[in-house]
Amino acid sequence: MMKRNTLIGLMSLFALTAWTACSGDDDDEVQPDVPTTASITVSPAELTVPSSSGTYKVDVTSTELDWTATSSASWLDVSAVGTVATSGQVSIKVQANEGGERTATITVKSRTARATITVVQAEPMQVSARSLLMRSVGETQSVSVTAKGDWAVTASDDWLEVQKAANDQLNITARANTTAQTRQGSVNITLGDERRTIDILQDSPEVTDVVKPEGYALVWSDEFNEGSELSSDWRHEVQGPGWVNNELQTYVNGQAAGKRVTELVDGKLRITCFKAGNTIYSGRVYAKPATGWTYGYIEARIKLPKGKGTWPAFWMMPVNFHSWPADGEIDIMEEVGYHPNYVSSSLHANAHVHSNGTQVTHEMFCAGAESDYHVYAIEWTQQNISTYVDGQLQLSYDNRGLGRDDWPYDDPFYVILNLAWGGSWGGAGGGVDETALPATMLVDYVRVFQKK
Repeated sequence: MMKRNTLIGLMSLFALTAWTACSGDDDDEVQPDVPTTASITVSPAELTVPSSSGTYKVDVTSTELDWTATSSASWLDVSAVGTVATSGQVSIKVQANEGGERTATITVKSRTARATITVVQAEPMQVSARSLLMRSVGETQSVSVTAKGDWAVTASDDWLEVQKAANDQLNITARANTTAQTRQGSVNITLGDERRTIDILQDSPEVTDVVKPEGYALVWSDEFNEGSELSSDWRHEVQGPGWVNNELQTYVNGQAAGKRVTELVDGKLRITCFKAGNTIYSGRVYAKPATGWTYGYIEARIKLPKGKGTWPAFWMMPVNFHSWPADGEIDIMEEVGYHPNYVSSSLHANAHVHSNGTQVTHEMFCAGAESDYHVYAIEWTQQNISTYVDGQLQLSYDNRGLGRDDWPYDDPFYVILNLAWGGSWGGAGGGVDETALPATMLVDYVRVFQKK
């Protein structure tokens, strides 16, 4: 007979087994925890920031530890502190905006909660011109200002007046220049911490006195004080980009896109390089290209443009041109904007050409070449070529009697004035800077003297 205690134990085991069987087949499942409520809050949830760069802070409160903050926008740099605590802060570094208004979202999240921060950056203030060239007699020019807010304007000098007009127009007036020098000033436009500067350059009064080199007589000149366009003595070159020296400009016959590349204003020839659409336009003009001159003293009074990418030149090529460099080239003055105020002269022929390192060239510093007028000249005889900057010798080269390969300079040459953009030399200093456009080369006169 089974003992009583043993029987009771078996009955208890049977009852437990029966209860377990009735509980179903899910005995291996892990039952989920009862969910809890998690949250993240950010303050402020929206930032409206100016177009300038800056850093902004947003407070974060989280019921869960270990939260993060991320942004997919490349113009936002995001970092966070206090991410393993219930309160912290997101730091948002905003880059300067060069385009239109833009919006980005920053996501702040933990395991089960998230919040968003919206950043709206304003469109930058836009000014239609960054530089203006004013006539010596005085004039008013207008620029347009596009800004979301009430902007203020001031002038740097008392010869400049500024006036805000309707439709976000700004009128800038330069009084008549009674000095003997070109003068410079600026107009500053501000909105909050944004600032735009317009550089103002006013011409000096026209120079009319002609100083004749000893032993020479004036045989031709253009003082640029008649009409508004070049006379029939001049011809425009018309060529597309890449024509020579990998230059980027398109040379046109006087004008393009409703604007002049060459014009006579205030007794000066203005050669202007500008961008319209995706095209850079500029001017290259030839004086007496059918006949030219053989030997003489030739000079021009020029103020050079500013800006990386500019390549102004005053030079000469042979009338009866067949091949380069065999027929010669005479560069009286060249300058590139990435190396400002350094002007050079060069001679090119078969026996001296830059492609094999035998070029004849010389460079010198000319203080204020881009801010005022300077006289660039050549004295060209059968025995010697010498160039000058304000009467100071730049380059001198003698006819060594070695024949045409060394001295192809006994034929007639014509005068060239041009303003190139970029290219193998103009763009060699780290490319071009299109914010320098429009850029203008100013020529007060060109004069040709020959022996009496």
